Amino acid sequence: MGKTYINVVKYLIEGTVEVDGIVEKSDVVGAIFGQTEGLLGSELDLRELQKSGRIGRIEVDIKTKMGKSFGPLTLASSLDKFQTATLAAALETVDRVGPCEARVRINKIEDTRADKRDYVVGRAKELLNLLSTEEIPDSREISNKLRSAVSKEKLRFFGPEKLPCGPDIEKQKEIIVVEGRADVLNMLRSGITNVVALKGSTIPKTVAELTKRKITTAFVDGDRGGDIIVKQLSELGKIDYVAKAPDGKEVEELTQKEILKQLKNKVPIGEFLSRLNSASRRGRSKQAHFVARKETTTAPPRDTPDLTKIYEKIKGTLKAVLVDGDKTIEVGVAEMVNKINKQKKLDAVVFDGIITQRLVDLADEKGIKTLVGLKKAKIAGRKKVNLVVMG
Repeated sequence: MGKTYINVVKYLIEGTVEVDGIVEKSDVVGAIFGQTEGLLGSELDLRELQKSGRIGRIEVDIKTKMGKSFGPLTLASSLDKFQTATLAAALETVDRVGPCEARVRINKIEDTRADKRDYVVGRAKELLNLLSTEEIPDSREISNKLRSAVSKEKLRFFGPEKLPCGPDIEKQKEIIVVEGRADVLNMLRSGITNVVALKGSTIPKTVAELTKRKITTAFVDGDRGGDIIVKQLSELGKIDYVAKAPDGKEVEELTQKEILKQLKNKVPIGEFLSRLNSASRRGRSKQAHFVARKETTTAPPRDTPDLTKIYEKIKGTLKAVLVDGDKTIEVGVAEMVNKINKQKKLDAVVFDGIITQRLVDLADEKGIKTLVGLKKAKIAGRKKVNLVVMG
């Protein structure tokens, strides 16, 4: 990969590009910038992120064969894991390069710090071995405890998905489910060995099934993303208790004292979800929860579901709901455009994202009467589409 002008690379987004035509690297990069502009708001705008050094250059190695272009795509990121995953999903919304149909597929997001951590652990062991030959008797006990702690940091892998876990995940009746590999390592350093990671925002089937036969505590980061993961895990598996890191903190950065405290203060899943719903209701009562901006006089059909309730359900999930009369189809925002193109008739589209000119044009073309989204980009040339902004 060429030189990346970024201060600290935390994650590396890796994927592939396929184009039904002959194009060059600059065409692909231009399409990515153009089609993601305004999709995620100014905070995650590719150009602004690149200017501030929070992401690197988009690297694409394009080759052509039999009239088609294809090749690997990489993008370095110093954002947090949730922002990086959101940005990666946005890349998959690119469906054209110039006049040619295109497909962008993200294969994985690599934590570049993992290799550094492995090096640090290995080097620390070497230094400890050197130190042990020069120790005075009074420090030998401390050294033995440290050496014992290091030996416990043996990461295992669970199930066909190769999920990071501790050595006792199958042996104990109670388990702890965390978000990522770094969380597992930190738990192991604290002496907790009955832990397994989801390794992503999608709930692996292996973990969902495991929770149904174990007493399960979900231990998540202290942010909105942690709440979403708990909800998803409770729907697909069986959660008994919930523990959260303090607000704004991640499990991977907690001290042993903080980890034990948060686990001690865990709450039953029912109580946690009740608090979450109560907080949401209080927020709605304190301020106007949405502003509806009807861009035309055309009203949505009377037999369609309550679009406001649909939006409340998917808020913060990066999902979309396609409405056809009293029928609904739920898809990821990254798949939304392709799914809309496949539908013969739709009344409305409700999604957790920004209403762009491209989406308005598509809705007008498909006869969609209403678009409901988080924000609205600058729109020109509207015809028959109602735009409803929720914020």
